[in-house]
Order: sequence, then structure tokens, then C-alpha cells
Amino acid sequence: MSVLRPFSAIDMFKFNNINLDIWTETYGINFYLDYLSRWPDLCYVQEAPSGRMMGYILGKAEGNATEWHGHITALTVAPEYRRLSLARNMVSRLELVSDQHYKGFFVDLYVRCNNALAISMYEGFGYSVFRRVREYYGSLGVGKGGRDEEDAFDMRKPLSRDPSRRSVRSNGREIVVSASSVS
Repeated sequence: MSVLRPFSAIDMFKFNNINLDIWTETYGINFYLDYLSRWPDLCYVQEAPSGRMMGYILGKAEGNATEWHGHITALTVAPEYRRLSLARNMVSRLELVSDQHYKGFFVDLYVRCNNALAISMYEGFGYSVFRRVREYYGSLGVGKGGRDEEDAFDMRKPLSRDPSRRSVRSNGREIVVSASSVS
């Protein structure tokens, strides 16, 4: 039986088996440490009885007024541990803390538009597309003009402070914004 526990700095020495996945966004050490120091209650790891990391989630709270929300920055599960509801459990915990502790109106995340498996998973968790963000993901040195620019879906799920569901929309795939217009 695995355990869901807070992400600690020492876990950065143990997550290579997860971060080698092609869909996993990886960051510098300072990025992880910033999240762990500012939002420790929104960062978790799923750990096997052997101590091996099975997956992790990094989140934060941001925005203002009715845009105050929880945000899933990174969610990943090692390939050998997928389809065990680990992602669902980590997302549920982040949603609970975002709702009860941070009093957010919704939880959001960005996902590559071509990552159909992740989009389907998030839709199964109750998320919907709020808007499409043009060229959200960009990598220097690849593709046309030295850049590989890829769109993202901004997906959202309302929390208890949004009973009228103003933070979601049914036609989100048709709403297109530039990456510079999102914070």
C-alpha cells in the first residue's frame, strides 16, 4: 500500500524515474524549492512501501478576487504506476486544500492540446476546457523559425465558492487567447 505525503526537498534526489517521462515538465531546483517553501500544503508525493516515488503533484494558490484559485503546476505518475488512481488521489487532495484552506473559486491547470490522454483524464476528474492558449509551450531551437510553439488548454474545475460555476464555460475550446494575455 502506498502513502500520499508532503513533498520534501530530499525527494528531488528520488524522482528521476518519474521525470524521465516525455510528458513530464521538469524544472530547475530553485523552482521546486520555491514551491515547497511557499505552498508546502499543495505539494505531495505518492510513495511505494519500498520508498520509491510513484508520482508527485506541485500546486500553488494565485489570483485575486473571484479569480483566486488553486493551480496544478505539475502532476505526474511514473509509467509503471499508472492506472492505479494515484493521479486522482493527488488531484483530490490539492482540490480539498485549495477549497478548504485557500478558499479558492476553482482549480486550474494547463495541458498540451495534443495530450489527449491527459485531457481525457482531467475531464474524468470533472475539469473542462476554459480556453485555448496559443503558443503557451515554447522550446528554443526546434521547429519553424527556431521555435516549437505549442498550444495549451486552460482547464478548470469549480470549487464550493463558485456554486454558479462562473469559472467554467461550455465553449472553452472555441475561446482562443495569446500566451501573453495569461499570467
